[in-house]
Amino acid sequence: MRVEKTILEGCFLIHDTFFGDSRGYFFESFNQRTFFDQTGLDVSFVQDNQSGSQKGVLRGLHFQQGEYAQAKLVRVLKGKVLDVAVDLRKNSSTFGKHVAVELSEDSHTQFYVPRGFAHGFVVLSEDAVFFYKCDNYYNKASEGGIIYNDPDLAINWKLDAQELLLSEKDTKLPTLKEAANTLKF
Repeated sequence: MRVEKTILEGCFLIHDTFFGDSRGYFFESFNQRTFFDQTGLDVSFVQDNQSGSQKGVLRGLHFQQGEYAQAKLVRVLKGKVLDVAVDLRKNSSTFGKHVAVELSEDSHTQFYVPRGFAHGFVVLSEDAVFFYKCDNYYNKASEGGIIYNDPDLAINWKLDAQELLLSEKDTKLPTLKEAANTLKF
């Protein structure tokens, strides 16, 4: 496992060491001790989630806040996605900035998104299976979101707007400016 810092403090790309031969492959997708040694973060994951989606499905930008804030370690088991994290920590020097990374079944790369960030992804391949570990349990009363096409964020989702498939809930989320006063990070 090799950890790479991103432009947002606390967000990391994790490049897994992959071993393949004629029989198939093996890689260690997570090792708590190695993760701590390379990031200094003592994270305990308590919940695993998985979703399957078709091309153009955009899920996000979501977060949980307060005592139910979540850090996530995400990866793609099948297909390819553009994964995005937005810094919502009001006292951060990168508040309102985002990082976008392509994750795929072939890259064997994971993305660590700490608490205090909105997170979302869009499927770039015909379909995708997305997997993520969370360090806190889901709590509906603590969830929030930022609209995916917030002009101040200017996220390039790499697909045309007419190709995007969103839930009704995700089309009604506020901009970051509209949500800023309610953020608890």
